Amino acid sequence: MALFISFILLPVVKRLEGWGLNKLLSAFVSLLMVFVIIGGSITLFSAEIMSLSDHLDDFTGKIMKTLTDAVVFINSNINFIDDLNREELVVNGKEWFKESSGSLIQNAFSSTAAFLAGLISTIIFTFLILIYREGLTRAFVAFGDDENKSKVFRMLKNIQSVGKKYLTGMFLLIVILGFANSTGLWIIGIDSPFLFGFLAAILSIVPYIGTTIGATIPVLYAFMSSDSLWVPVAVMVMFWGIQIIESNFLSPKIVGGSLNVNALVAILSLLIGASVWGIAGMILFLPFAAMLKVVCEEFDQLKPIAMLISNDIYDDNKKEAKTSKWEKIKGWYKEK
Repeated sequence: MALFISFILLPVVKRLEGWGLNKLLSAFVSLLMVFVIIGGSITLFSAEIMSLSDHLDDFTGKIMKTLTDAVVFINSNINFIDDLNREELVVNGKEWFKESSGSLIQNAFSSTAAFLAGLISTIIFTFLILIYREGLTRAFVAFGDDENKSKVFRMLKNIQSVGKKYLTGMFLLIVILGFANSTGLWIIGIDSPFLFGFLAAILSIVPYIGTTIGATIPVLYAFMSSDSLWVPVAVMVMFWGIQIIESNFLSPKIVGGSLNVNALVAILSLLIGASVWGIAGMILFLPFAAMLKVVCEEFDQLKPIAMLISNDIYDDNKKEAKTSKWEKIKGWYKEK
């Protein structure tokens, strides 16, 4: 993660160094700018979050009422428990919530501590990579022969540009999803539509899981704040429709297209990343696939892998530009 962030911040650090700052100060200022942007975004939404907290006092009561009504309705039709008492269910449910709150707080504390430790480590490694980047670059270039040093250096520069393209694609995707979610929630009549809309858009960085969590939060809030069941159902249907459009069109075209990675490889990279590194792997493996394509393009033996990852060979609009190279490959295949 630190290496990926350093790729994104490298142009900023170079610009600061061009203004006369040294490497240490340039790296520090670039990281400080990231914290200012993140802190400003949190500050903008904190007021709405505090105002919403006043309406969440009856969260447990409404959830327990709905669950007990559902259990009583099912039991009245199936009768799997004799003499089921609704008031007794409510009391037992509240006691279970009270007993489980300790373990929930403990898990939240341990997760927060692990996140902060990882965040501090990422900041330190990002800072070190930025200030030692020239030495690291010379060391990697030294792996190549004298005739290939320029090729290795070009490959490293192309890998660095992948980070910027990924950032651009994700930023554009978040903006589009944020306004789409916010507009839909505003039409339905949900309070603080921009808060819930952009929260769901930011969580969509983590595919599938993040999108599900981002949609669940406004659905639960609609359930708590509205007396009508159709409001949370409308929110659920809206997010379901936007998710279909995002998964099938926006994400493969905007994020995968910005990295020049076809949709098949983009989806496979997300699944493999989830199985290897969990949520962090789902975020990182898509740009890693684009970086792998850049590396494979510099070696003749690995160019077929780059062709499989790239979106150009599957794009009909670019097929004519690739005709000569593709015809050579088909001719070689026919000879074999």
